[in-house]
Amino acid sequence: MPASRTVAVIPARHASTRFPGKPLAPIAGRPMVEHVWRRCQEAHAFDEVWVATDDVRIRDVVEGFGGRAVMTSPACPTGTDRIAEVARDRPDVDVWVNVQGDEPLVDPAALKVLADLFRDDTVHMGTLVRPLEPDELENPNVVKAVLALNGDALYFSRAPVPHVREPGPPVRRHAHLGLYGYRRDTLLKLATLSPTPLEEAEKLEQLRALEHGLRIRCAQVSWRTVAVDVPEDVARVEALLRERG
Repeated sequence: MPASRTVAVIPARHASTRFPGKPLAPIAGRPMVEHVWRRCQEAHAFDEVWVATDDVRIRDVVEGFGGRAVMTSPACPTGTDRIAEVARDRPDVDVWVNVQGDEPLVDPAALKVLADLFRDDTVHMGTLVRPLEPDELENPNVVKAVLALNGDALYFSRAPVPHVREPGPPVRRHAHLGLYGYRRDTLLKLATLSPTPLEEAEKLEQLRALEHGLRIRCAQVSWRTVAVDVPEDVARVEALLRERG
């Protein structure tokens, strides 16, 4: 039986309400999508790294810096759907990792941890969590993850869960990092599932998988995300790059 292949895909769309053309935004002299692509290469965890886009401008820039890009439908509603479109034509790839295109400082070591989850044949979908800081508990923009003893996700919420009713032993709290890995069959199944009530209520796509009975294994890392959501975030990322040399 041939060894399984693991491929990272960076979904990148040009249209954005808050930051049009975000993947091409220059950060320290390079487009943001190139920074993400380089972090994927540094992980040494993937057989291939692709940028999936619906815009020829992004494709041309990616190919210009030596990356590989694949054109996908502009009708894809989410990054998961965009990756599933690529996976449908690649039965030779067993594991697909979704790397957010607005994370130019994504930790290569964290990407490797995520890819390594699939060394366990029982894992069909995986993601990452980190320790939740006390000042993040009430922040709805920081998604909380509640885990089973084996590391599978029980629930994700914007609310401060779990609720501690009475004093007792400290409860380990986790923040969710929006990176995902999937077995190909799980990814293709997920792309066919309808939105679910909890997903719609919390506005968290990963709840669709849980509500449909799919298990999500969580690996714990220490990396804290630094996403670029609006143009003002670029200066913050550039400052961090300078600090890191």
